[in-house]
Amino acid sequence: MNWEAINAIAQLISSIGVVASLWYLAIQVHRSTRVARLSAQDAAAAALRDVTRPFAENAENSKIWRVGLENLDALSAEDKARFFHFAFQFLKAMETIHFHYIYGLMDESIWRGWGNLYKHYLTSPGLVFYWNLRHDLFSERFQEFVAGLEQPAQRLTVANLLGQEKIDK
Repeated sequence: MNWEAINAIAQLISSIGVVASLWYLAIQVHRSTRVARLSAQDAAAAALRDVTRPFAENAENSKIWRVGLENLDALSAEDKARFFHFAFQFLKAMETIHFHYIYGLMDESIWRGWGNLYKHYLTSPGLVFYWNLRHDLFSERFQEFVAGLEQPAQRLTVANLLGQEKIDK
């Protein structure tokens, strides 16, 4: 066997090695992307859980949130301030979830559920009031998204989910 044949065989083997390496790399990138998407979806859910946990664990916080969503006038000045703090945290978590979707880190089917939740909450009177005052604290993209939301036929939040809740006045 001459050197040219050996060189040709070596080049063929190295070419196969390069193709195999690129194929392996593509599989790893695909897996890594899938893991990143799942992590982003989990982080989104965790962010909103962290914001809403005080409502589930504390009756006073729950009442402030529930009443504030529907009737800010029924809250004292101190409770309005707490509601606005809750509203900011809630909207920031929603903004983060929205960005996960925009950047392709969330499946369309998962996003539809979040989008439907947004329609209900972001059209509640208390959040509308807060949003109109403080929308400038949020990104332009999120502001555009909120501006484009349609009013649901029947708005359902924790304040009116069963249609039997009374808002304390």
